[in-house]
Amino acid sequence: MSDPHDAGKDRPQRWDRRRSLGAGLGGAIVLGVVLLLVVGLTNQTVSTSVVDALEAGKRPSAPAFSLPVLIPGGGVGPVDATVSLGSLAGRPVVLNFWASWCPPCQAEAPILERVWERYRARGVLIMGLDTQDVREDGVRFAHDYETTYPSVRDGSDRVRDAYGLTGLPETYLIDAQGRVALHIAGPITQLEQLTVPLEDLLAEGAGAPPKGRP
Repeated sequence: MSDPHDAGKDRPQRWDRRRSLGAGLGGAIVLGVVLLLVVGLTNQTVSTSVVDALEAGKRPSAPAFSLPVLIPGGGVGPVDATVSLGSLAGRPVVLNFWASWCPPCQAEAPILERVWERYRARGVLIMGLDTQDVREDGVRFAHDYETTYPSVRDGSDRVRDAYGLTGLPETYLIDAQGRVALHIAGPITQLEQLTVPLEDLLAEGAGAPPKGRP
């Protein structure tokens, strides 16, 4: 028969072992948290987003995409034909992310149409990109606001995420070499928001329309 006093002697030893294990686990958790914080801080300083590159004074390559045409125009089409950003190389592109349910998108559509009418003959392409929307509503939007510039449709968030959108509308000015030259967060409320940077791009000699395009 075991002596109860001997069992009592084992309790402090077991408690010490448990306390040591607990301390070890706690230390590992703390170390893991510290590592996560270090990684997070490192990622913040090593960013490859389009907007961060622009803020650093660079012209990053515009994220590529291939999407079906929702509204044809300007040599882009017909409806449902797949158009890639790469196929538009050689001309400045104003890429405008929009949706039919977005009131600011509705307000800026006439301005975009005016820019399109003014610059299309000089090789500039206004390209709408309908996202997070119902196809029929997007088509109705173009009809209601009498927009004639082309639009493609993104049925997922893939292109939206690639450009790092935080809301709608947002607009990216892409030069003839396929690089992002300007980002406009929020609605375009004045012609000068686009006409001034477009004139700068055209002055660089990048705005001559490719042969066979309007």
